[in-house]
Order: sequence, then structure tokens, then C-alpha cells
Amino acid sequence: MPLNGLQNGTSKDLALEEHPTAPSIYESSSLASIRASLSALHTRDAAITSRLQTLISSQADLSRELGRLDLLRAHLGTQVIHTRDISNGMLDSAAGTASHLSSKVKELDLEKKRVEETLGVVEQVAELKACVQGVVGSMGAPQDWEAAAGYIARASKIPKHIVEGNFAARIVPNVEVPDAPGITIENAKESLCGLFLREFEKAAEEGDGTKVTRFFKLFPLIGREETGLEVYGRYVCQGVGSRARTSLREGTGGSAGKDGFFYANALTRLFEHIAQIVEGHGGLVERHYGQGKMVKVIERLQVEADVQGGIILDMWSDERHVDRRLMDVKSYPFSFLVQSFTAAPSSRGVMRTSSPAVGGGTNGRVSEDEGVDMKEIDTLLSETAVMLGRWSLYSRFVGGKCREQDASDEELLVMPELLVKSALGRKISTRITTPFNEMTTFFLRRSVEKAFQLDETPQDLTLDARKPLGGNPPFIISAVDDVMYIVNTVLQRSLSTSSRDVVASVIPTTGRVLGSEFIGMIQRKMRDESYPKPVVQGGLPPEDKIIAFLVLINSLDLANDYVSRIVNSRITPPEPPHGGKAPNTLSEMFPFDHDATFVTHALQNLKISFSSKTSELLADGLHVMFDRVVKLRLRPIIVETFRDVDYSLTEEDVAEIARNNDTDDDLETLNDLVTRRFEHSWDALMKPIQRIMTAKTFSSLLDQTAKYLARTFEKRVWAFGGKMNALGAQRMERDFSGIIGVVARGGRYGVRDAFARVAQICMLVNMEDEELEALNEAEAEGEEEMAWVLSEDERRRARALVRN
Repeated sequence: MPLNGLQNGTSKDLALEEHPTAPSIYESSSLASIRASLSALHTRDAAITSRLQTLISSQADLSRELGRLDLLRAHLGTQVIHTRDISNGMLDSAAGTASHLSSKVKELDLEKKRVEETLGVVEQVAELKACVQGVVGSMGAPQDWEAAAGYIARASKIPKHIVEGNFAARIVPNVEVPDAPGITIENAKESLCGLFLREFEKAAEEGDGTKVTRFFKLFPLIGREETGLEVYGRYVCQGVGSRARTSLREGTGGSAGKDGFFYANALTRLFEHIAQIVEGHGGLVERHYGQGKMVKVIERLQVEADVQGGIILDMWSDERHVDRRLMDVKSYPFSFLVQSFTAAPSSRGVMRTSSPAVGGGTNGRVSEDEGVDMKEIDTLLSETAVMLGRWSLYSRFVGGKCREQDASDEELLVMPELLVKSALGRKISTRITTPFNEMTTFFLRRSVEKAFQLDETPQDLTLDARKPLGGNPPFIISAVDDVMYIVNTVLQRSLSTSSRDVVASVIPTTGRVLGSEFIGMIQRKMRDESYPKPVVQGGLPPEDKIIAFLVLINSLDLANDYVSRIVNSRITPPEPPHGGKAPNTLSEMFPFDHDATFVTHALQNLKISFSSKTSELLADGLHVMFDRVVKLRLRPIIVETFRDVDYSLTEEDVAEIARNNDTDDDLETLNDLVTRRFEHSWDALMKPIQRIMTAKTFSSLLDQTAKYLARTFEKRVWAFGGKMNALGAQRMERDFSGIIGVVARGGRYGVRDAFARVAQICMLVNMEDEELEALNEAEAEGEEEMAWVLSEDERRRARALVRN
């Protein structure tokens, strides 16, 4: 009955849901609405009847499944009853038995553990008693110090709570050794430590290395590692100090202290001796005292190195009069440079009569001997560089030894703290690094000054192509070679120090000196001494001015190339020929932290900065050369090239001109007249300049000239509009093509790009209508695309140039 009710209810709900908006018969007011209501009721009745039939047909299946569920429930109840019987009757007793057994096992394990611990204590106390008796017995008549120290080392492995425990206090003492074991062991340690110290010092005084090693190995056995390392450090330091003093005495006794690299060698021998001690004794210390213990000895050695190294540096400073030389270089006036930069320039193109560079009224060579001997400074810098290089090498060695003790540091080599805080490190910075940087700056500036004082320009240069040139290219002033040699020397010497502090000072200073003084001197020479200005209004500049200006342009170009090669050879050393030893890379010379990257960036900045300044001045110089020399001579060349050229002549007119000139030349020869005229004048203008200039600078000048010619030719082509016939257009294209070929001759095909507009105008003038239409169709269909540099209006204008 409940199932039927659920079915009926469900069917009713479903039936109602199918016609939620069916009209009610009670609301009908007409026959049609009544019929509609009845029709809807009949439809709902049919649907409900159909659903009921479906449910009734499935009732048998549902009843059958319910019966199966009742049967399964009966079986499940029986199984539950059996399970409860098993649990209550069998498993409870088994669980109790298991719990009892587990408790007994735990008790047995605990008892076994306590027995083992007791046995361990008994064994350790027995070991302690044996050690105590062994120590006392070895220190007696046998005086077997190794055995005594060995017994103490064995006793040190016994836990402290056992040594000091009540059980050991009752078992270990006897009539011969009545004290507690801890007191006995400690007294033995103190007694043996004092004995070992006396014996060690006695052996050290006697120079008995075997006994020194013997007693040095015993200190860690009695727990006195610090004492052993301290006395050993004093021992090796005595050797270091003694050898250093002997070396200084032998050197200062004669003239060696004044000549050569004596103090640099003395410092080198000091570092080498310490390195030999660390390398030779490190294994012994690490083996008997433990990993990392050699650092303690190194620290003690560094204290001695501070003393001995400081003595060497003080003697070197006094012997070389470093303080006085520093005062001299700081007060040096640089008279020549100052006069060159402060003298008021005269009008452009007129040489200054008082210029030190030309030996005028103010003699620039007066500053050549103003109290500072450059050879002495150079020698002092070389010796200082060796000292700094040895310090860097020593720092790298000590840093490597200290890093080996730290297993967690496997990446970068870091300057050890013991060197950073050392007195010698501070003295190296103040007494060597700072003077080196200041004297290097002076040396570089004075070398630049002297190079321009002694500057010479190439002789026997001429713009007459018929005369040979004196000397071989490149033609540059001598100051370039001199200064670049010094720059190379300064950089090489500074990098050889492997000192980041030196590089951080010297390389930027080199860039500033080159940028302000070297380039500045060339700039003033270009402006005040060699500016290509005509002597008379409207004339051409004098030949000597043009040549001098070209030489200065070459000098800038070569200087830029020199600096680039110098820097690149330091960043990426070239491979040695014939399998020789490869030079050290920056990463090898500067191993600490990121120093190699820092040095690389400093060198690159030097190259970039110098290149930027030289390129700027080069561009100005080339512009002056074009504007003041080439451009003035191009104008008459162009006029002469197109003299009497008429592109409106017919073939008969051209033939008539040939007959009137009484020449047998054919039409082709006459048509090449424009090209031959231009070639002759062009070679007369550009070849003398080309053979003096470097290839790079001439190429830049040629590019400027080509751009100017392209603009001039384009104006001339547009001016021919309406003044030429079809034959003239062909001749014009041939003429301009020949001229462009002359300008671009010698493999400079890129120069042709400057004449792209002229070439396209000439092409369009001579193109047939059918050709142009085919080209436009191909472009429209995407088959072929012309790289036009002319706009559509310009193309139409070009097509209209020929007179109909």
C-alpha cells in the first residue's frame, strides 16, 4: 500500500507538471472553453493511465528484488551472531596472553639493557684503572713518554661521568695511586705538558728536528692541542724571523739594497718560506691534531709575517725615498700640458707661435727635467708591482689553504679574514698600493706629456700623386706609438699585481688621461695648428695643413685600434705559437670572489670610453676634411664633368659634332666623355688623399663624399626635365652609371647605396611603358617586389623627364 501511494503521488505530480497551465473547467465561460478543458483533462487522463500501467508492470520486479533483500538480511544476521560468539569466546583470552607476553619481553629487554650498561661501566672502569696504572708506571722508572701519553689518550675516551663517578672512585685507587682517577689523570697531564714543553724547546734550541717532531706529536694525546700548536707556531716563526733577518743583513751589507729588486726578492723569500712551512708541515699537523688545525699555525705565522714583512717594507720605503718621491710626483707642475691646454687659441688655421708643441716662444722642453727622474720612477713601479704580485700570490695560497679546511665552501675563493685584518695587509695597502697608484698616474701623465714634447710627424708626404711618399703607412704622429706603448706597459704592470685595488684605480685613471690629455692634445693640434683653412678667401687650404690634418685623423684611428687590441689581448689572451705556455687568464690572475669579472668590466669600460671619444673627434675631423677640402674641389669637378653636355641632341647632332671636331671617334667613345672627365678629376682629387689616410678613415670620408655627390646629381637630374630626348636619357643613365662606378671603385660596393635614388630615376626615365606595367603587375600579385626609394609622385615625375 505505501508503494502504491508513492506511485500514485508521483504520477499525479508528473501529470500536473506536464500541463501546469491547463484551463480549469470551473473557470470556463463558453462552450469552446469547456471543450478545451475537457480535451485537456482527457489528455492528462491518458498520460496518467499510461504511467500507471508502466508502474504496475514493474511492480513484480520490485517485489522480487525486495524478497532477495529479505533473504540476505536473514543470512547476515546469522553471521553476526557467529562473529560475536568467536570474539567473546576465543579472541579475548588470546589478547590477554599476548599482552602478558609483551610485558614480560619488555621486562627482559630492560633487564638486558641494564646488564649491558653495567658491564659497559665495569669495562670502562677497568680500562680507566689500567690507564691510570699505565700512566703512573710509564712516568716512573721507564720514562716512556709515548706510552704515558697513549694511556692518557685512551683515558680521554672514557666518559667524564664514569671517570668522576663513585664506582670508579672506589675501584681505581690503590695504595700506590690513592687519588681519584680524575685527579690522577689531570695531574699527569699537567706534568707531561710541562715536560713536553721543556723537551720541545730544548730540541728547538739544539736544532734537533726529530725530537721536535716527536714531542710535537704528543701534545694532542694529552689534550693540550692549543699548547702544542702555540709552541710549534713559535718554533716555526723563529725560523722565519731568523731567515728573514739573515737575508736583510746579507743584502744591506753591500750595494744590493740600493740596486735591483732586493726588497721585492726579500719579501718573496719571506712568503716562499712561509708557504714551504705550511705545505711541508700541514700534513703532520692535520694528521695528529685534526682537520683544520693548520689554520692556527698559519695565524701564528702571519703574525711573524706581519713583523718581518713590515720591517722589509719600512726599509724599502726608507731606502727608495718613497715619501719624498710621492711629494715630488704630487707637486709636479706638468708645465707643457698646462701651457698647451690653457694657451688661448688663435684664429682657426693659424699656428700658435707660442705653442710648446712647435717650439715657439714658450719652450715646452723646460718641463722635461723638473726634479723627477722617470727612469727611477719606472724602476720603483716595477719593484712595487713585483711586491704586490707576490702578496697576491701569497694571499691566494693562504686563502686556498684556509678554504680547504672549510668543507662547505667549494665555490669562490675568498680573502681570508686573517689576511684582511693583518698588520702586513694594512701596510701593503698604505705603503705600497697607494704609492703605486699615485706614481702610476704620474708616470702615465708624464709619459703623455713627454710623448707630445718629442712628437714628430711623418716627413716627405705630398698630395702630388706623381711623387712618392716618404716612409710607409700608416702615417701617424710619433706620440701615438709612444703613448700606446706606455699604456700597454701600465696595464700589463697593473694587472701583474693581481690586486683589485690597483685595477680599480689605474684602469679608470688610464681612461681619464687618454680621454682628456691624449685626445685633448690631438684635438688642439687639429684646431690650432693643422686646421685646413685657406690663406686667402675663396682659395684652397695649404697642402701642409691638409697633410698634417690627415695625419692627425690617422693618429686617432690608429690609437683607437691600439687600445682595442691592448684591451682584447688582456681579456682574451691569444694562443701562444708552437704550443708554448699559454698566458694567464684574468680568472687565474684574479681568483678571489668576482674580481676577474670586475677587471673585465673595467677594461671594457676603458675601451668603450676611449672609442666613444675618438669616434666623436674622428667624425668632426672627417667632416672638416670633407667640408674644407673635398667639397670645395668637387664643385669645379662636377661643372667640368658636365661641361657642354646636352641630352637633347639626336644621333645626327652627335655625329655632326664629331665631324666638326675632326675626330674619328665613334659614337660610343663620345658617349663616355662625361665618365672619363669625372674619372680624371676624381682620381686627381681622391687618390693623393687615399694613399695618406688609413683604409677605415678614407672609407668614412668616401661615404660622406658619396652622399654629397648623390644629392648634387639628383638635383642635376631633376634639372634635366624637359631638356632631353629618349637618346639623351640613355646617355644620361650611362654617364651617371659610369660616374657611380668610378666612385665605388675598389670593392666599396656599399657606396652605391648612396646613389640609389639617382639610379632609380635614370632607370625609370629609360623604362618602356610595357616594362613598367609588367613590373607593377608583378608587384601587385606579390611575385616580385621592387625596393623603391622614390615615392609614387617622384616616380611619376621621373617618367615625365623626357621631352615628348
